Amino acid sequence: MLRLGVNIDHVATIRNARGTAWPDPLRAAKLAEDAGAQGITAHLREDRRHISDRDIDALMAGLRLPLNLEMAATAEMQEIALRHRPHAVCLVPERREERTTEGGLNVAGDEAALAAFIAPLRDAGCRVSLFISHDPRQIEAASRVGAAVVELHTGAYADFHAAREVDACEAELAGLRKGASYAHALGLEVHAGHGLTFENVARVAAIPELAELNIGHFLIAESVFIGLGPAIAEMRRLMDEARR
Repeated sequence: MLRLGVNIDHVATIRNARGTAWPDPLRAAKLAEDAGAQGITAHLREDRRHISDRDIDALMAGLRLPLNLEMAATAEMQEIALRHRPHAVCLVPERREERTTEGGLNVAGDEAALAAFIAPLRDAGCRVSLFISHDPRQIEAASRVGAAVVELHTGAYADFHAAREVDACEAELAGLRKGASYAHALGLEVHAGHGLTFENVARVAAIPELAELNIGHFLIAESVFIGLGPAIAEMRRLMDEARR
């Protein structure tokens, strides 16, 4: 089965807009499990714009599903990950001025530092994932630095799909297919995510080497209209249909 990881960051975004306790990210995570999710993703940003340290405490204590902790490769975040020891740690690039993660890590340009950063996380039992583009150089570098998983950034594909830029969309999809195949051949587990929706998920889900999709913003947005459980159930259905 192609696993579905649900990113709950923007449940916290809504909560923080009013500075209240609602909606609760842990409650969303439990609803996601009931609806068919196989994992939960939460990005603890350096500026704490959505998920907070308290949320991570609550998720680690109250979650039955595996937690995938997204974070920047900083000393502060490494210390937090080593203290909690989540199932997985996904390293992502992070800029304070960005609205959302804009691209993949430049693993090829920072191999030595990333290898040193990953080693203690791996030794602590965390599966380390790197959020990267489908560029073969980045995939090769991810294999060399000790990552167990790569998550391919699908944002460009999603943007081209939304803009109805057919040729660019097809080219990006071809790149994702080749990247997934190459990463799998190197012994990496392959995930994908960013910008996936009901309309564009099928062709990504059909890539046979993918083991997991991580989807968040669209599911939280859609839940305003149909509820979180039904939104996740429909995404799960579309993923399963694409695999068949």
